[in-house]
Amino acid sequence: MTLILLYLVVLILVATVLFGVGSVLFGRGERLPPLPRATTATVLPASEVTGADVDALKFSQTLRGYKASEVDWVLERLGQELDQLRGQVAALRAAYGVDDFVPDSDAVPAEGRDEQ
Repeated sequence: MTLILLYLVVLILVATVLFGVGSVLFGRGERLPPLPRATTATVLPASEVTGADVDALKFSQTLRGYKASEVDWVLERLGQELDQLRGQVAALRAAYGVDDFVPDSDAVPAEGRDEQ
């Protein structure tokens, strides 16, 4: 029994020494300090949000998914952007006297047209 305890003590001492040497040689491996508690890494431009901006979004992970305050903020910002764009479209329609835009089914998209 004492032999097993001696092996355990030696094993713990060797592991502690290896951990200490590894910590001194390689450091903590953390190059950036963690974000302050009230900040977030979730970023959107002030205006003109694009699909690439939405694709690049990163949310903080919590125990049960994403941080709700960040997701709510992004949804609010995207809603404001949509409202602003729809307001601009409505203003342009009113300025040019267009009631409802119904695309022609035979129309070719702009990127598919041949420029002459």
